[in-house]
Amino acid sequence: MNTKRPDNVVYTEPEGYNASLLSYPTNVGAPVIRVNDLVSWKSRGISAVNKEFEIKFKELKEQYDALMKDYEWNEMVYNAQFSFEPVIGELYHLYRNANGVLFLSLIGPNEWNKEYIGSFQLNSDKKWILKSQ
Repeated sequence: MNTKRPDNVVYTEPEGYNASLLSYPTNVGAPVIRVNDLVSWKSRGISAVNKEFEIKFKELKEQYDALMKDYEWNEMVYNAQFSFEPVIGELYHLYRNANGVLFLSLIGPNEWNKEYIGSFQLNSDKKWILKSQ
């Protein structure tokens, strides 16, 4: 027997009227089942995470660049010529002579006419800190 039933009636031939047994709502007054929009959720998540990674990458790059600059300055000062033992906390000045050789001196840049590179201070870790250029 093939009788026409309304769309809002849950009925199957083998199980009959089984609306109360189903795991999902079946009547017209039941809450709407909505499919979550996972594509936009994923897109927002990816965007937020990528932005965070980009910010962290920029911070790390700035730290790396500063570290490399410190390394280059320290290498330059340690490779310069000087005939004294530098004292921690003293200010020293780095120059280039006429032959292009770097040398360290206590004489300030305004006290003579040499090619001035920068002024450095030795800290307790034996690291040269650039004070002025």
